[in-house]
Amino acid sequence: MNVAVSTALSGISAANERLRASASNIANLATTNQSRPSVEPTNVDKVPEREINPANEVVEQQSAAYAFVANLKVLQTQINTTGALLDIKA
Repeated sequence: MNVAVSTALSGISAANERLRASASNIANLATTNQSRPSVEPTNVDKVPEREINPANEVVEQQSAAYAFVANLKVLQTQINTTGALLDIKA
């Protein structure tokens, strides 16, 4: 598999995990003594838990959505480039 494709897919997976963690935090706001699990994009291990702040969660979700779209654009560009190269070689 091409390195650019692998990197884009890894970024998409990380953005998806960040969005999932943030959505879970928002869903659990009503729960008492709920700590905030989160995921670092460079390290899939959980970071220290913090208090849930709805404003931070909305920002996290927007950030994850932008990262998801950016990685999709990288993937699309790589696929288009590979297609163009195959057309030239064929």
